[in-house]
Amino acid sequence: MARPQCDPMLTARFTAPAVPKTLVHRPELLRRLTAGVQGPLTLINGPAGSGKTVLTAHWAAAGGRAPRPPLWLTVEPDDAPGVFWAYVLEALHRGGVELPAAVGRPTRAEGVTQSFLVRLAAGLAESGSARPVILVLDQFDTAQPPAMTEGLDFVLRHAAGGLRIVLTSRTDSLLPLHRYRAAGEIAEIRHADLRFTHADAEALLAEHRLDISQAGIRLLVERTEGWAAGVRLCALAMQRSPDPEAFVRQFAADRTTIADYLLKEVLDAQPPATQDLLLRVSVTDRVHPDLADALTGRDDAARTLAGLARDNAFLEQVDASAWYRLHPLFAEVLRAHLRQRHPGLEQQLHGRAARWLAGTGRLNEAVVQAAAAGDWPFAAGRLVDDLAIGRLFTGLEAEQLNRAFAPLPADAPGAAPALVGAAARLAVQDLPGYEEAVRRADSHLGPGSGAAARLSRAFLGVLAGRATGEPAATERAAAEAERLLGELPAPLVAAHPELRALLLAALGAVRLGAGRLDGAQSALTAAVDACAEPVREPGAEPGGEPGAEPGTQYPLCDALASLALAELLRGRLRRAAGHARASLVVAEQAALPPEHRSGTGHLVLAAVAVEQDDLPTARAHLELAAATAAAGPRPEPAAAVQAAVVSARIAVAEGDGEAALAVLARLRPGGTAPTAGPPSEWAADALAVAESAAHLARGDAEAALRVLDAAPSGRPGPALARARALLAAGHTEPAARELADLPAADGLAAPVRVGACLLRAEIAAAEGRTGEAQRKLAEAVDLARPEELRRSFAESGPWVRRNLPEAHRPAPRHDRKADGPTGPDGLPPLVEALSARETEVLRQAARMLSTEEIAAELYVSANTVKTHLKSIYRKLCVTRRSDAVHRAQDLGLL
Repeated sequence: MARPQCDPMLTARFTAPAVPKTLVHRPELLRRLTAGVQGPLTLINGPAGSGKTVLTAHWAAAGGRAPRPPLWLTVEPDDAPGVFWAYVLEALHRGGVELPAAVGRPTRAEGVTQSFLVRLAAGLAESGSARPVILVLDQFDTAQPPAMTEGLDFVLRHAAGGLRIVLTSRTDSLLPLHRYRAAGEIAEIRHADLRFTHADAEALLAEHRLDISQAGIRLLVERTEGWAAGVRLCALAMQRSPDPEAFVRQFAADRTTIADYLLKEVLDAQPPATQDLLLRVSVTDRVHPDLADALTGRDDAARTLAGLARDNAFLEQVDASAWYRLHPLFAEVLRAHLRQRHPGLEQQLHGRAARWLAGTGRLNEAVVQAAAAGDWPFAAGRLVDDLAIGRLFTGLEAEQLNRAFAPLPADAPGAAPALVGAAARLAVQDLPGYEEAVRRADSHLGPGSGAAARLSRAFLGVLAGRATGEPAATERAAAEAERLLGELPAPLVAAHPELRALLLAALGAVRLGAGRLDGAQSALTAAVDACAEPVREPGAEPGGEPGAEPGTQYPLCDALASLALAELLRGRLRRAAGHARASLVVAEQAALPPEHRSGTGHLVLAAVAVEQDDLPTARAHLELAAATAAAGPRPEPAAAVQAAVVSARIAVAEGDGEAALAVLARLRPGGTAPTAGPPSEWAADALAVAESAAHLARGDAEAALRVLDAAPSGRPGPALARARALLAAGHTEPAARELADLPAADGLAAPVRVGACLLRAEIAAAEGRTGEAQRKLAEAVDLARPEELRRSFAESGPWVRRNLPEAHRPAPRHDRKADGPTGPDGLPPLVEALSARETEVLRQAARMLSTEEIAAELYVSANTVKTHLKSIYRKLCVTRRSDAVHRAQDLGLL
């Protein structure tokens, strides 16, 4: 049969494209297609290369799971309505659909009569009554004159269920889709559905025999945003690469076949004015129509951007707002093309964008654009003048801002560039670079400088004092910052809560390291308050710790962890554990990156577990603290000392005094443990007490006394340790004198008070005062009960175990449900609740199934199971599968 105009029919248009050999099986989308053709219309809509045709061809090749195999017709862009209907009739004929002769044929290319459409609809209603005809119209968006779409809509609605249409399209069809939606007669598979998932990308790479790490696959999916053609083109390029893993990290879209594809399929398909707009807006991460007009000098951006988004031209609307964003790969290709077509224009466009964004109050975006333009005085000046220099240290944009200022020249003129350069160096803990930059800033600053610039200098002084461990310099800088905050407009200060939160958290940490617990607690509590909103542990009662305003999650997490350590040093274990868990909650809920997490929360929980004689939990938290510290900032003296003390106490509890001494030796001068400065007096006391306990564990009381004699401080902790060592050496009277010199009981931390009671009981018993000994033992139990202290009894040796009445003994640690402070139900709160899928994975793990067996049981990949298990370990504060199962059982989760 010939079409109107007497050209022969092209057979290729009636044949579905061959399914690729490296096909990714997508059963859920195939199922949706099969379900969709139970109704009249199925729309598969997405940009070029999103896999619309491949998916439909795969489904059609399997027969569509329908009574009648689907028929295929590829629509061409130059099809006139008459030609289109001639091809539709031929597709039906080749598919064995018998239509009445009265239907006839189109006689004119320009169109068909309404009578023809009526006869065709009636014929389809008759022939498809038992077995509906399923017709795939591939690339229907390429030809949509109103007459064609109106005719298709008429036939589809009047075929009485005898015709089912599957449309693949880059754009939304001119068919009245709203009417089909309202009637529930359309199934839609959109771009979001077509995007490759991590599992899809992993399967495709496996088909190409590429062994890529999970991190590499995640990066590939992130860079391509699941765009099927992008993933496939990358896989082909990786096959030719000597190092496929490195290709994923380093590939530039503008130097691959991806660029050719996007330029030909997307950019070249647009009219010249639209191409110019796309090239110009590519310099921004997202674009508003008014910003686009500022970049082009025209006033047609609103209409053009909306049309591009509607046509799936790799530009999409952001959350139903007035803003749009380009696909990152397309933007990368466009920027390269812009540099090639218009040399020097890119920098000018960045400058224009910076001014427009600044004028609309979008500070971070304006600063990034100004930095890209090389306008360092403007970029740095906005950060300093707006009191936003703290954003280099916290918030979702910190990494982006630090990247933007990485090329900042050292000799950029002015105080603001020097201050921002100093902040950028301090943010990566480059102290020599910071010192050099801050010296340049000081050369520009003076009494006549603006308050914002002088505040930024004081702010950096506080953060640097924390890094260098200089309490006096930190206090001076903090006092200056507080004075300058009072000089600045209150609304401007209130708009940047991260500034005050970072200042106070750093000041509190420095005071804590110096052993000034009252001052540390005051500053840290104020830091938490500066972060505003209340956040609670899962399952906690209303009230609790304040949570984070946007941008303050890092200082909040930091301040809570430091507060936890301060409470620990005071012996208030329940409060310490509460702050520590709140810190972990903030870190998890805010998804803080590793470099902004502190191991102090886990470290405090480890110390609490030691005091409560729960050594397995203590080891688990200590391991988590070490893992977090390895990825985060350099540990501060207080945290480093506490980590060594906890580790040594665990070793002593296990009877390994030599291991305890080895751990503590790392913090001596010349040791291997990295810290930000020398330990304070309280830290030296803590190390001496721990070392004396290690010597006692080895049976060397004289060595324990020598350690304590070498570091006399008169503080209660060392005094108690000295009394214990004297008693172990057989010097009962000197031991009693040490205990008599301890301050009043109310001024002592609970572990010291309990330890002192136990030693006094032992001395009384040795002197024959049995009644007094029993009273002291009972008093020790009463003192220990509120904080659930058990380790003091174990460390007091066999005398206590022999003489403590059964009724007065603290409950063994393993009798309790779980570690840490408990909630109203008697169970400890989780860091974060397990998801339904994580709970199911844990149930299967409890059945002793392997990772592969769990994957098969739940119909997921082994890598997915591993990901769930890592999340479970983090939330349950454990490091092994068996521990996770046991803890979940204790919590009643299984």
